[in-house]
Amino acid sequence: MSGSETRPTAHGVLPADTTQDVRTRAADLSRQVAILPVGSFEQHGPFLPLATDTLVACAIARRIADAYPVHLLPPVTISCSHEHAAWPGTVSISSVTLHSVVRDIADSLRRSGVEALVVVNGHGGNYVLGNVVQESSARGERIALFPAVEDWETALERAGVRSTLLTDMHAGEIETSILLHTHPEMVRAGYEDADHVADDRRHLLTVGMSAYTESGVIGRPSLGSAEKGKELLDSLTASFAPYFSLLTSQDGRLPESGRA
Repeated sequence: MSGSETRPTAHGVLPADTTQDVRTRAADLSRQVAILPVGSFEQHGPFLPLATDTLVACAIARRIADAYPVHLLPPVTISCSHEHAAWPGTVSISSVTLHSVVRDIADSLRRSGVEALVVVNGHGGNYVLGNVVQESSARGERIALFPAVEDWETALERAGVRSTLLTDMHAGEIETSILLHTHPEMVRAGYEDADHVADDRRHLLTVGMSAYTESGVIGRPSLGSAEKGKELLDSLTASFAPYFSLLTSQDGRLPESGRA
């Protein structure tokens, strides 16, 4: 299933759709699905930009929009990055504000006829997005959070990523690989020898990232490569298929193949 036939080229991270593009794409669908990338604006060490999480979320969302007939939205670029407050340049909003922003977007979409929403989260600290999805689903609304941990684990295996999700917490192999593939001009020198591992982070929410890393890096960016970045995105795009099927199904129930 492909949405590429009617998908205009994006300008940077912004979709280039017109209202007619959205209307035309929706004509053949029983239920429209919107894709909302949510990133952050926070430190990613000395070699990745503050906008890394937004760029990653947009890369995933763009690949989904190229493969499925979905309504691609512009990103939410500032979110809950409070654990990174020790580094200059980091900007946060409260979890209450982020919750309200996503809820308002979902409500607005439904008023315009887009009944389902997928939130593509690029920042692990946006815990509140899980609550948004839980609460909305309990009200009977069609909403999902992507990628799940299982989707990332499948992607890591397919891409040959050597770091685990525990070790690769921030500015490590995964994020460096995706940016080397999608935005190599934004990856500065220094990632090759910036590895720092801190697997025991049980007090992170209390003391913040600065208690575990001086550079802001927790992971092994030296292992990153553009090839791994491409494979990660290829895998995540394939993993989106059951989400699309679930959100566009008539009864909103998991198929037998998708049940544990």
